[in-house]
Amino acid sequence: MTIYKFNSLLLLFFSLSLFLHQSLAIDEETSNDINWWCSKTPHPEPCKYFMSGDSFKPQNKSEFRTMTVQVALDHVIQVQAHAKNVSQYCRGKRKQLVWMDCDKLMDDTVLQLNRSLDGIKSNSSSDFDAQTWLSASMTNIETCLSGSNDLNVSNILQPNLSTNVSQLISNCLAMNGEFVDWENTTQVGGFPNWLTASERVLLHSSSIDLMATKANYVVAKDRSGHFRSIQSAINYATSRRVGNQRIVIYIKRGVYRENILIGPTMGKIMLVGDGLRYTVITGSRSVAAGYTTYSTATLGVDGIGFIARGITFRNTAGPQNGQAVALRSASDLSVFYGCGFEGYQDTLFVQSQRQFYKSCYIYGTIDFIFGNAAVVFQNCMIYVRRPLWGQVNVITAQGRNDPFQNTAISIHNSRIMAAPDLRPVVQSFQTYLGRPWQQYSRTIIMKTYIDSLVNRAGWLTWLDSNFALSTLYYAEYGNIGPAASTRYRVKWPGYHVIKSGNVASKYTVASLIAGRAWLPSTGVPFTAGL
Repeated sequence: MTIYKFNSLLLLFFSLSLFLHQSLAIDEETSNDINWWCSKTPHPEPCKYFMSGDSFKPQNKSEFRTMTVQVALDHVIQVQAHAKNVSQYCRGKRKQLVWMDCDKLMDDTVLQLNRSLDGIKSNSSSDFDAQTWLSASMTNIETCLSGSNDLNVSNILQPNLSTNVSQLISNCLAMNGEFVDWENTTQVGGFPNWLTASERVLLHSSSIDLMATKANYVVAKDRSGHFRSIQSAINYATSRRVGNQRIVIYIKRGVYRENILIGPTMGKIMLVGDGLRYTVITGSRSVAAGYTTYSTATLGVDGIGFIARGITFRNTAGPQNGQAVALRSASDLSVFYGCGFEGYQDTLFVQSQRQFYKSCYIYGTIDFIFGNAAVVFQNCMIYVRRPLWGQVNVITAQGRNDPFQNTAISIHNSRIMAAPDLRPVVQSFQTYLGRPWQQYSRTIIMKTYIDSLVNRAGWLTWLDSNFALSTLYYAEYGNIGPAASTRYRVKWPGYHVIKSGNVASKYTVASLIAGRAWLPSTGVPFTAGL
């Protein structure tokens, strides 16, 4: 009996060994088969098409990830070159405007993909960083395409952008997402230390004399500074910068009527005003006036590490002119402290990457906080204005369009109330917390005061459709106020009432934007957790 058992065990061991050997042989055989790797992605067909060839034989998941980013980058460069060749066929102001937007967005996409690729190859940045930059790349593509919809013109890049490029970047997000430690995003490295001790003093200071002394350049309407125009100061400062030091520009009190652009190469700019009541930057561009939503911005900022303090950004186009942006930000690791944002529809375009807003005042009507950044609003005052008759107010429209993007709008420890112009007629208009602009829209409202103006259902569908109701993620946690009760909230599969602090903490400064790693160096006060 004992010998029989031993022989049986020996036979079983031999069989298992043979099976494992065969399995390993299969893994070794398939590990460099690009079709096998591509079959693991969300979009296998473009993967197989663009990776056919002897040069694509990945030995492991890490090599395949690198290849997916490289192929996406190569294809974006090809599409961009094609776009430049056919730009001469863009007839009319509207088509030319769409093309100019797309050209800038494609430049930034190349930049973000290069950052991701360099970081992955050299381990100089974290996987969480790469996921942020890849998310921004995809958002750029969607922003380009939406511009043609704004102006009702055909986009010459649409066939390539809407399929191949988006799908290739989606594959990058899926593959890189497998490397991200989502439970420990607060520990990621590779973030810059932004400010010296003297710059932190400047950020907190209320002394005009100190600002004028410490700032690199002063802008003043009354000719008492170096420049009268903010854009002129930014252009001059960045063209003469040595190294990577921060440029501090002090903007004296006054109303500055200009549309400002801080490009991707204009990193580490800090604008300091005399307070949001006194330093105002204003414009009036709108979609109704022939601009894309992207190009309506009074201030558009792309350079990394932008900081603003004590300034109001305003768009005066009014509710009758549709989309009109006061601020558009795609600046990674950016901070807005004690600032104001005033407009009606689409006031604040949090386009992409990691952003933090502290003690800010935000005014608007329809989708007035929108975009696809990973953004936290903390201790902010959100004021809903009076719209046109027949319109409804919607506070947020988050634009996450891929399940692997690490983006969301998080509103924390803030207040949602009626602005003075809405208060007398508040019963005449419906107000909602948000609606799904894209398939995976994600918005979380936590520990926030919600006044009675908000409809008890809380959230609104997109154009009376069932779009994204199962794939979105809308959540509330620990809110207070007359309209904070979740008893009559929508019953969508994607809506959640968070009851656990552990779950809610995923959408805090520490987790959503990895704030512990970079916010302390800015000197801005913040709450890392709940």
